[in-house]
Amino acid sequence: MAKGVVGVDWNFDNSFTRLPELLFVRQDPLPVTSPILVMLNESLASELGLDVDQLKSVGAEIFSGNIIPSGAEPIAQAYAGHQFGYFTMLGDGRAIVLGELLGLDGRRFDLQLKGSGRTPFSRNGDGRAALGPMLREYVVSEAMYFLGIPTTRSLAVVSSGEQVYRESPLSGALLARIAASHIRVGTFEYAARLADKAVVKELADYAIARHYPEVFESEDSYRGFLASVIKRQASLVARWMGVGFIHGVMNTDNMAISGETIDYGPCAFLDEYHSGKVFSSIDRHGRYAFTNQAHIAQWNLARFAETLLSLLAPDLDQAIAIARAEVGSFADIFKQEWLLVMRRKLGLFNEEKEDESLIEELLSLMQQHGADYTNTFRKLGAEPGRLEHILENTQGNIPGSVVVDGGFHSWQARWQARLLRQAQSAAEVSALMKANNPFVIPRNHRLERALDAATDFGDFLPVQKLLGVLKRPYEDNLEHLDYCQPPTADERVQATFCGT
Repeated sequence: MAKGVVGVDWNFDNSFTRLPELLFVRQDPLPVTSPILVMLNESLASELGLDVDQLKSVGAEIFSGNIIPSGAEPIAQAYAGHQFGYFTMLGDGRAIVLGELLGLDGRRFDLQLKGSGRTPFSRNGDGRAALGPMLREYVVSEAMYFLGIPTTRSLAVVSSGEQVYRESPLSGALLARIAASHIRVGTFEYAARLADKAVVKELADYAIARHYPEVFESEDSYRGFLASVIKRQASLVARWMGVGFIHGVMNTDNMAISGETIDYGPCAFLDEYHSGKVFSSIDRHGRYAFTNQAHIAQWNLARFAETLLSLLAPDLDQAIAIARAEVGSFADIFKQEWLLVMRRKLGLFNEEKEDESLIEELLSLMQQHGADYTNTFRKLGAEPGRLEHILENTQGNIPGSVVVDGGFHSWQARWQARLLRQAQSAAEVSALMKANNPFVIPRNHRLERALDAATDFGDFLPVQKLLGVLKRPYEDNLEHLDYCQPPTADERVQATFCGT
């Protein structure tokens, strides 16, 4: 179908295209043959002020890139990235930002199509995407949103009617993604590598105005910008770990300046707790393992700080000292954020010096016995005052909890004593824990089963049902107990893939 302009009233205001064109290439998505709208996030569309009924009729053509909405300015963004520690020039090799939508509340969002065809940044890639990975991002990003974790969101998935070729032929698809922006650490790396400091300054001023406007009021706005990005990333990774999330590919091009989770490729949630758990099929040395995510975030932020040196101080040595001080603060900030998350998971309202050792001891016991991360915390919070409620693996409404031994009895006594040293009641403790320990997460084996039904048989009902369950992750629902069940040995997912 030929491209054209569809007469829909979308509130575009495209500010990124006012930056130097070194940072992007103007390009339309490439058409596909037979697009079908297979997923539409109706509530998100409504929040963006889009006409849901209209999208049901023309959404396949819009989100496939076959027709371009009025006011859109399609671009492929340029960026670089340290991938597994090695610097690479990248860019949107299979994605096009259609433009920036202003939602009903005035907030600005990028609308991006993934799988939209080759661009000047595609290198040897085909610029397309397969249905399975696009559905995976749709489900997991929406799960993260309802878990209360900052994230990009998914607006729609369109099957393209074409095949893409990876290890074997697969059904092609596109994902319509909404983000606060697609400015990454790698965007700054690209600008710093190829441009003079004036372009880096213009990019930094733009990012500050879009994401950290309060920083302009500080005495040193660029140092404040760096400090603010560090703070958001520390909080984000702590919140990931609170729900057992492993990003899987924390390259600098996958770290958004806004502080949102971006690019759901080889990601997964823990079943049994293991600090060194890796799901990415290409992470053979554990660089992006569960408990290494904070260290990698700090490493990525050091690369970000390097791009800002010319803005931090006129003297290079002074600029390096500032950058080191700010990046060096990450560890303490992250620990504070992580302890805040974990205290809430254990029903602790105040702070005590021994809280960290209490948390670490429980995690050690969980790893020793292969305890389920999500269900253990949820079951601990069911009735914090009743030990017998949590002792058996198979008792109670929540399956797969802790394994009992003398070590756990000892830990539980410490925890009970700690709870008694705060003023809140058992009911208040339980309420805090239920609000911070999900009842349900997108379990890897359930997600893979739903994706297989969609990709192998064209049955999207399991994906739709899973999405419905994940919309209220903190509510007990006996009808959803199957979604809480850890995998059996033959159901366990050992690796996930990036889908490129």
